[in-house]
Parts: sequence; structure tokens; C-alpha cells
Amino acid sequence: MLLVFSDEHKEHLGFLPEVDSSVVGEFGRIAVEFLKKGSNPKIYEGAARKLNVPSDTVQHGVEGLMYLLTESSKLMISDVDFQDSVLVLGFSEELNKLLLQLYLENRKEIRQILGELAPSLPHYHNLEWRLDVQLASRALRQQVKPTVTLKLHLKSAGTPTARLLQTDPATLLHLIQELERALAEVKSNHCRRILRNIK
Repeated sequence: MLLVFSDEHKEHLGFLPEVDSSVVGEFGRIAVEFLKKGSNPKIYEGAARKLNVPSDTVQHGVEGLMYLLTESSKLMISDVDFQDSVLVLGFSEELNKLLLQLYLENRKEIRQILGELAPSLPHYHNLEWRLDVQLASRALRQQVKPTVTLKLHLKSAGTPTARLLQTDPATLLHLIQELERALAEVKSNHCRRILRNIK
């Protein structure tokens, strides 16, 4: 899978061939720090003074490099695909190898940072259920009104919560059928291909 760059992104990365390879390596370190701690304008200003360029140029270069590394890490691009993607930018072979080295060194760390940034959703812990059947009432002597009560225990970031749900058997059967259909869809070849690219 190859990365597709917008014109703006190509313009931001266009600054990299103008600087030394050690500066590109430093930009890679700053890009990973940017992911961990957020943007720091002082770093851009210091680098801009050393290179005698505007701080916006440095900031765009670092952000372009960060985008390149995060997208590549997110899609788990292979070495060959990464080199083919960067080849479109028209950089020298030395710079392409340096970018590949930056990607390979920081890929796992970037994926870990991106995983921590993802929202923590509640997940299943336990389920309790009860079936209640109302057989008669004062108004109707013979009736059958079944109700299923579910207590769903969830955990979110180690904190347990419980949700109480009540439904009739017909709705519960419909819910089960929809969930089984969704599980069958996840097992399809199309979904497997998509999930492989996401991981």
C-alpha cells in the first residue's frame, strides 16, 4: 500500500532536501516528541535561528515529517512500500534511506503513542439475566407477557459500571440475529482485508 501525498504535504516536506541529514534526524526526533507532548514553538524558533529560515518553515517541515511517520506507522507499510511512497517526492537516495531508517526506528513507538491516544471504550465483563412472565392482572385474567431483564457489567479503564436493560423476547431475538449477522460480516474476506490494513 502506497501513501498518497497532497500538494500541501509535498510542499512541507520539500524543505527537507535543503538541510543536512543530521537536521532531518533531529526533525524526526522533534516529530516523535510532538506526538508525545504536543507542539512546542520554542523548539521551532531555536531551529529556525540556527538554520536562518522562518520558524513556520521549520514547523511545517516537522509537521510534514510527523504526518509521514504517523500515516506509515498507522498503515504498517512495508519497507519497500515506504521507499516507493517517498520516491514520488523526488528526494535524493541518501535522504530516502534516512527517512526509511527514521520510520523503522520509530514505528513501534509511534503505534504505541497512537494507541494511547485512542479513546478508551467500555468493554464486556459479565452478564446477568432474568426472565419474568406476567400471567394475569386485575384487568386481564389470562395473559402472557414475558420480559427479559439484563444486567450488563462493563469495564472502562479499570472502572466497573453496570447497565440495566429490559426487553421483550421478540426484540431480543432480533438483536441476537443482527449481532450474529455483524459477526458473520467481520469474518468475510473483505472485512479481513480492511482489518489487516488498519492494524
